[in-house]
Amino acid sequence: MTDCNMTEKRFFCGVVCACIILAMTACGDYGSVTQTHIEATQTFDTGSQYAEASSDDGTEETPAEPVRNLGTSLSVPTQITRIGDFYFIVDCYNNQVIYSDSIDKPLNEWYVMTSDIDKGHTVASDGEVYLVDDTERHRVLVFEYDGSTFINTQVFENIGTRPHFIVYNEADRSFYVWSSMTGEMYVFERSEGSTQMYISRIMKLDELDGVYVRSFTIDGDSVYLVSGNSQIIEARLSDFKILHRYPVPDELAGMIQIMPVDGGFFITISTDVHGNQDFATIIYAEKLEDLENSGYTDVYSYFVGGGTPYYMGVIDGRFYLTEHRVPGHSVWSFDIGEDHMPTDVTAVY
Repeated sequence: MTDCNMTEKRFFCGVVCACIILAMTACGDYGSVTQTHIEATQTFDTGSQYAEASSDDGTEETPAEPVRNLGTSLSVPTQITRIGDFYFIVDCYNNQVIYSDSIDKPLNEWYVMTSDIDKGHTVASDGEVYLVDDTERHRVLVFEYDGSTFINTQVFENIGTRPHFIVYNEADRSFYVWSSMTGEMYVFERSEGSTQMYISRIMKLDELDGVYVRSFTIDGDSVYLVSGNSQIIEARLSDFKILHRYPVPDELAGMIQIMPVDGGFFITISTDVHGNQDFATIIYAEKLEDLENSGYTDVYSYFVGGGTPYYMGVIDGRFYLTEHRVPGHSVWSFDIGEDHMPTDVTAVY
């Protein structure tokens, strides 16, 4: 099975609301920042998501029933997370996001949040709205939960090229959406007292335009970008000024995600610099500066190995990992021991 995100082709999107964009010139190691206010291309009346019980007997409209997931297995899952009372899995190659109130339920007892996506990768929420990337259509979908089902309330088109990582940053109450092929970060905010989303600014690192970058990690006012050009870039979150560069050897060049943990960092790797998935692995490093001189420990042997580890996350204090190319081992959970090595590794799905 191929890497869900190894499509290196550029797709060309239409120009979005050029008449409302105010450009700010960048210099040196500053990224460019575009201050703007872009509304959704589509905003839906939530009432349209309800079905009438009867057209002529005066019965009130009733909420639509949630859709049961029919699958018994996952196809290239990219993310597992918990938001409020629900667990979510982004089932990339099945083109859906599924959810459940229990992680222990069989997959065919989960429900479908949306299947109107093409190779989506992540979902994020502030507890009121839920943003999902629709990667191959270059869109971001906004959902709200009505107590029964998830309702798609807004659609944002032309979000760079292949957006596939979204994070809600509670510190500034903003959603950060990464366009994986253009070096652009789209910042979404909510209108005051409303659930309506808009794009407040777009930040860009020109040197990453055309470079496949699968994710980013926010840590305080720093954002770490696991660049596909053999380095990790640390930039200032507020203006994309580059603060530091951490070179990595060629065998680690195709990084997927970096996750800070106590005492160091875990990094998932998809390929080497030539795109070879035989180099897929998970490593631990105490310092990012150590990577250049191979100062890291390979920890993939704690799992089955032989697959492609993808995004990692923490749910209720326990670590979770999605993985593909290994049948029957697509979601893992584990702890991290005092020696910083994975422990109690368990296959969830």
